[in-house]
Amino acid sequence: MTENATEVTAAGIARLAGVGRAAVSNWRRRHADFPLPVGGTGTSPSFALAEVEQWLRDQGKLVEVPLRERVWQAIAGHPAGAVQALIHTGCALLLVRDRPTAWLELAAAPDERMAALLPHAMEHVLADRFGPEADTGVHTVPSPETSGVHTALPSEVPGVHTALSPGAPGVHTPNRAESPAEESPAAESPAVRAAGTPDGRRPHADRAVHTPTARDLMPSVPLLRAAAELAAGIGAGQAFAFLLGRQLDANPRQYTLTPAHLAELMADLAEPPPTADRTARGQHVRTVLDPAAGTGALLRAVHGPAALYGQEADPALAALTALRLALDADTPRGAVPGPDLRTGDTLRADAFPELAADTVLCHPPFNERNWGHEELAYDPRWEYGLPARTESELAWVQHVLARLRDGGTAVLLMPPAAASRRSGRRVRAGLLRRGALQAVIALPAGAAPPYGIPLHLWVLRRPEPGVRPAADVLLADTTGLPGPTTAAPEAAPTGGRERLDWPAVRAAVLDAWRERADVEGVSRVVPVVELLDDDVDLAPARHLPRPAPGGGASGLGEIREKLAETLRLTAELVPPAAVPAGSAHLPLTTVGELARAGALRLRTGTAAPGSAPVPVLTEHDVLTGAAPAAPAAPPAAEATGTDADETVLLEPGDVVVPVVGGGSAARVVDGTTAGAALGRNLQLLRPDPAALDPWFLAGFLRGTANHRQASSHASTAARLDARRLHLPRMPLADQRRYGERFRELAAFEDALRTAGRLGGLLVQGMYDGLADGTVTP
Repeated sequence: MTENATEVTAAGIARLAGVGRAAVSNWRRRHADFPLPVGGTGTSPSFALAEVEQWLRDQGKLVEVPLRERVWQAIAGHPAGAVQALIHTGCALLLVRDRPTAWLELAAAPDERMAALLPHAMEHVLADRFGPEADTGVHTVPSPETSGVHTALPSEVPGVHTALSPGAPGVHTPNRAESPAEESPAAESPAVRAAGTPDGRRPHADRAVHTPTARDLMPSVPLLRAAAELAAGIGAGQAFAFLLGRQLDANPRQYTLTPAHLAELMADLAEPPPTADRTARGQHVRTVLDPAAGTGALLRAVHGPAALYGQEADPALAALTALRLALDADTPRGAVPGPDLRTGDTLRADAFPELAADTVLCHPPFNERNWGHEELAYDPRWEYGLPARTESELAWVQHVLARLRDGGTAVLLMPPAAASRRSGRRVRAGLLRRGALQAVIALPAGAAPPYGIPLHLWVLRRPEPGVRPAADVLLADTTGLPGPTTAAPEAAPTGGRERLDWPAVRAAVLDAWRERADVEGVSRVVPVVELLDDDVDLAPARHLPRPAPGGGASGLGEIREKLAETLRLTAELVPPAAVPAGSAHLPLTTVGELARAGALRLRTGTAAPGSAPVPVLTEHDVLTGAAPAAPAAPPAAEATGTDADETVLLEPGDVVVPVVGGGSAARVVDGTTAGAALGRNLQLLRPDPAALDPWFLAGFLRGTANHRQASSHASTAARLDARRLHLPRMPLADQRRYGERFRELAAFEDALRTAGRLGGLLVQGMYDGLADGTVTP
């Protein structure tokens, strides 16, 4: 194996072969010729990708590795780390898209020369998009052939040395001090220094994307060539979105993500109306700022041409976000400035102190204690009061208001505690008195991480001098909205991101904001004077009554009738008395043996809720018998690592089992569930109907003893290896006899679930009606 060869983990091997990780562990035990680990740890070894691919081909388990998978594995196994490899890839893809001719010239050169010339070419496109970098040491040569700058070939750039040059042992990029006499006069002209880029921005040292050096790029050259090939098929923007999505999926705890559907809602709330003021400003380009840019979801959700500004404390994440925004941009270079992404701590070192933005969108970090309370005590941004040490979110609120133009709008995602903590009541009172706070909107749990908390949206507007402040505030609460339309109508809301009916939430929020009207149980326009008490509590749930379960007292009769009908059906479905049988010793087989014989196929789920254009069957759905929820929004709005080609669609007769948790559950797919995507942590068994009855298969898979012997136990959870599950060998006619009994048991189980949900609604509705006087004792 060559040094620096791409390595892959067991999870990567499972993805290549389309199996679960348990299968990879099994191959390592059973096959003496399986490739040996070349790195990693004893519990998480890594293997040489080339050796793994060859072994899979020899075993007939792999036809060909898709190009997108090969590029991702090269990024994951890069010697400088996946993040650095992604930055190099993004710079190269920007060059491929913006200057394809220059890329083709560079790609024709040997690897060493290509690495030596790439920094110059990359700086051209990076300067076009992000402004020139202060003292980069990389010089550009203007060319009349293009509207910007042209990538220089070796003969055109004096002082560029490659490994092929005599007296130059390595790759070297000159700086100003090394070759002052050889610099291009045009590159150092006053006009170039003053203008920098088509939008006239001056060089700045905290630009998010720094030009990589030739030495850094040398190990990445094969990766960049492969990424360019991938971009030729699906586009540079899509290629980078896919690769970045894989990185985010592989490190879920490293990044705080703003879901795409929530980002779009926040952008819609901040969208300025077509007022006479906007008309008077004519061709003014809207400026949008995100001072906690993260992965760029909020800036990507902005509609129409806009100058985008952002700041992110993590330099690597800021670079990835800047490249993502640049590759997403479909406006001509120079039409609008930006995206302008900077690095640094926003509260302590604001990168845009003079900016007066039209719109600010922000998902700030929550519950920060070390946000600079002492050193920023006399900061002029605290117009509404010094935030307490425990109120970092209110510091972000005031920072956002300070970066708005007069009359500008901001939308922030906030933790619910910020609306009611006593330590923040003085700042909240100041926001109300000045008319800066326009609305507080409570979202259902599951809208954004942390998914177990019902977060709030705050809509703010910077007060305009001479304009009387608003005398009321909109308070809206969408936490009590019904569950997904695909669920049973009598089912109580189950909560959680997998059961969230986002279209209904989005419609309710936008209607409440645009109409600013009182809607029973959803929204209320509250006078400011009513909120200025000792607590200044802005939690919407405390100012408008929550809708009663089942539609209030008038709906309890209908629920009671449904419950009575369901109980009658349940009584009819009670299984007959069990008849003891003698000890039967049936010949057994395993699911793995049946799969090898072709009697069934095994597939592993990869789809996450919202990642596919169809409903996704989740582990929660299998365990509770619920219908898969409809997709919340088109999945392309937010990059994910799930590719459409990998999505498994369900067919009638499929059997689905959860692989994590240790519980015995199996679900037979019927006509209403067919067409949905198979979710993560689920395994699909697709039986051949001429050899296996699906209900027979599902029934025996649910046996407790069967699950126990097929499960392996990790430190925190059990994991099921479906290939080890046992089935008795018997003729198809006998299978169907067992299958019919298993089908009846499943119908009885569904009836019990429905009765439990209806009973819960009736009981809670009666408690609420008696307590509030709407039901007589």
